[in-house]
Amino acid sequence: MHIVDRRLNPGSKSLENRQRFLRRAKALVQDAVKKMSKDRDIKDVLEGGEVSIPLDGMDEPRFHRQGGMRDMVLPGNKKYVEGDILPRSGKGDGRASGPGEGDSEDAFRFVLNRDEFVDLFLDDLELPDLAKRRLADTESESVHRAGYTNTGSPANISVSRTVRLAMARRVALRRPRPETIAQLEAELADCEDEARRIELTREIEALRGKLRRIPYIDPIDIRYRRFETNPKPVTQAVMFCLMDVSGSMSEHMKDLAKRFYMLLYVFLKRRYRHVEIVFIRHTDRAEEVDEDTFFHGPASGGTLVSSALREMHDIVRSRFRPADWNIYAAQASDGDNSHADGEAVGRLLTEMILPVSQFFAYLEVGEANGSTFTMPDSSLWTLYQRLHDGGAPLSIRKVISRSEIFPVFRDLFHRRQKHVKAAP
Repeated sequence: MHIVDRRLNPGSKSLENRQRFLRRAKALVQDAVKKMSKDRDIKDVLEGGEVSIPLDGMDEPRFHRQGGMRDMVLPGNKKYVEGDILPRSGKGDGRASGPGEGDSEDAFRFVLNRDEFVDLFLDDLELPDLAKRRLADTESESVHRAGYTNTGSPANISVSRTVRLAMARRVALRRPRPETIAQLEAELADCEDEARRIELTREIEALRGKLRRIPYIDPIDIRYRRFETNPKPVTQAVMFCLMDVSGSMSEHMKDLAKRFYMLLYVFLKRRYRHVEIVFIRHTDRAEEVDEDTFFHGPASGGTLVSSALREMHDIVRSRFRPADWNIYAAQASDGDNSHADGEAVGRLLTEMILPVSQFFAYLEVGEANGSTFTMPDSSLWTLYQRLHDGGAPLSIRKVISRSEIFPVFRDLFHRRQKHVKAAP
């Protein structure tokens, strides 16, 4: 079977060669994509663009002759002869150097479109511990063979089945064989009896007429391979996005949280076909909102983290049975919370949220003036650290600048190695 790719090449370039290059230099291109993504705005976070990789990554394997002596003549040389010492063009070693200090080597630059950029950026990310649950309402479909049909695409013609049916029809209708007619014609050529010649001529004409009326392949013989779609089980998952929008969250902190959630939103929509996303924002009270309100709606007030966790628990209980759904949550906050609310938060997490969750990610955002290593531990951070140390499916990270969002996001959702228990 031969497959002909008739898609137009982008920008008059070879699509096949481009994809082959991206596969060969995948690791270098992915590193360039990660570096380029750090300083982008939310709306441009996963747009394509120009990336550069070092020329060292462009080397291809070659066969080299080792040992021995040989003489060779290189064409195009009119200046040097054997034994001449060739002068160096510079004092450098082929690497980047200061102005006027020998040779330098430029990086290889090329432009990635949006789909290529997103595929490379999200290639090694996944939801942790995604388990099979009950089949989703919207299932994916796979194609499988389902017999034969009388109509279809010419590409799906079954030659063997068609020839078999044509042979059965010819046998049933007693279609004359060409060899039989050839034998009668040979007998007619050698026959001298006029009566016998007339009889042979009539028989040959009758057989030829029947041969024309019964074709070798008739349209009723043609059969096409038939395909049907078969539903496949799809793993269901729901991601709860919990964001603190209280008065203690500055615009810088909200920007960091929104960047994190924008990455999470694009990642889920790109990599998974059936993942529900629930947006919950909270001050001293929590509410489920739509996507536009979550990212752009203004809000302010006091802080009660337990209100968001309680809202998540109510939604899980009413719409997402843990037996049927993989439940994930991502919470972003500055760590500020009412002192009297700490006990309620701990009880909700340990008794209601974490027991039904596959994974819970907590992102604590801070102000830009400082370092993540010098951020004081908040009440929330202390609580989550204790739960994490106790073995709960929970990961916690701190960020204070835009450049830290991408590494933290990749660290939280990178593809983990599957641990297989040894047989006893």
